Amino acid sequence: MTVKDKILQGRTYLGIELGSTRIKAVLIDDSFSVIASGSKQWENRFENGCWTYSLDDIHGGIQACYKDLAENVKAQYGIYPETYGAMGISAMMHGYMAFDKNDKLLVPFRTWRNTMTAQAAGELTKLLGFNIPQRWSIAHLYQAVLNKEAHVPYIAYINTLAGYVHKRLTDRFEVGVGEASGIFPVEGIGYKKEYCELTEKSLAEKGFDHKLKDILPAVRNAGEKGAVLTEEGAKFLDPEGRLKAGVPVCPPEGDAGTGMVATDSVLKKTGNISAGTSIFAMLVLEKPLNGVYEEIDVVTTPDGSPVAMVHCNNCCSELDAWVNMFGEFAKLTGNEIDKSRLYETLYKNAMTADSSCGGVTAYNCLSGEPVIKLDEGRPMYFRTPDSTLTLGSFFRAQLYSSFTALKIGMDILFDKEQVKAEKITGHGGLFKVSGVASQLMADALSTPVSVMKTAGEGGAWGMAILAAYMELSNGEKLADFLDKKVFADMEVTTSQPEQTGSEGYKKFLKRYKKGLAAEKNAQF
Repeated sequence: MTVKDKILQGRTYLGIELGSTRIKAVLIDDSFSVIASGSKQWENRFENGCWTYSLDDIHGGIQACYKDLAENVKAQYGIYPETYGAMGISAMMHGYMAFDKNDKLLVPFRTWRNTMTAQAAGELTKLLGFNIPQRWSIAHLYQAVLNKEAHVPYIAYINTLAGYVHKRLTDRFEVGVGEASGIFPVEGIGYKKEYCELTEKSLAEKGFDHKLKDILPAVRNAGEKGAVLTEEGAKFLDPEGRLKAGVPVCPPEGDAGTGMVATDSVLKKTGNISAGTSIFAMLVLEKPLNGVYEEIDVVTTPDGSPVAMVHCNNCCSELDAWVNMFGEFAKLTGNEIDKSRLYETLYKNAMTADSSCGGVTAYNCLSGEPVIKLDEGRPMYFRTPDSTLTLGSFFRAQLYSSFTALKIGMDILFDKEQVKAEKITGHGGLFKVSGVASQLMADALSTPVSVMKTAGEGGAWGMAILAAYMELSNGEKLADFLDKKVFADMEVTTSQPEQTGSEGYKKFLKRYKKGLAAEKNAQF
């Protein structure tokens, strides 16, 4: 059967992920191979002290992304897609979208990037004996109640970005369990009852008398059926009117869940690192953690297994800014360079530099970074007077900086909790240049880091896999489905830790921590 036949017969699966800087759509066939893709660049904005995207950004962005995919299908196969075997929506996790009874957004979407809920996160963590990070949806709601914000009396329900788009497409108020675990702590396939009762009591004492089950989206397991694309949803996604209603839609997931799927990391003692605008590591736990740590979230896989997550707000944005500046310089000299080649040139040259970056240290924090106790973003670099500043040493320092806050958080898991990771797989934009980020991370973590051929496809591909799983699994567990069907013949490259690199990184880390200590007593 040709790919065109599969498209016509609806034997394809669509995943769309709204990431921090790009909305991406990936279409796969029943062999899980990518047959088409589409994308739309977008950027968050900082307005009135809040990182946000407007509803126009969200609506126009996802429609433009879908149109790009449809045009890509037409260009390759001569037809526009009208239906799919299944589809699914993913987006950056956490954040806060509050709606009234008429589905009106009450305040601008507050994204994961905001660090405005420290009081709420602290009070909830103490109340529950469970770490509630600032970016979780419940922290945003609790903080709004604490602040007595004007919109609070009108709240009918709150949602995440993935949950919001899913509701627009299907008219169902629900999320996958992995996404739910970044809204409020879960137990099994549902919010933890004891924690709900404690939180409801505390909120009621502050004047917000709602049951969480009424205002939080329902929780669904991976593969659970029921949602379908409505007529209104089809018109919303495809204003051109070609897409037909009735497509099965799987539970929406966050980018953490799709990252685990895209890297075959849902079994115990497996882990993955997703590196883009933000960076986070997920390690599937054998047993619950002994302690409660501000730096560690406890979330779940898309099928409900507990996961320790280290999430950092900053990863590639500062690095990208420097790459773009060198691209601008090349253009000014009349030697404009293709963006992919520019990244490859600068990254691979960084690998020729001294492993300790010749004394150069960088900080990539455009926004606050709770893991390293940084309240506001201050990207910077410094070097000692006797350092060696070369293009290679500078970019190696920037690359180290992109994951060093993550390393500090992961050391808690490895050293204090003795968590084991038999396999760590990387995916996302940072890993597109082969053998660079994976090697540097392997050296820093003293753990092998693997990258799959699909690393650059990221979460949209993982979401398409979850859509396919719903339709093709026949009751098979998610881990078995991934191992036996999706990744059985996947091309994988693995970087082993190297002593010279590990020793050099330790010197960089020592300078990095020393600089953090100095920042505590400085004013910028």
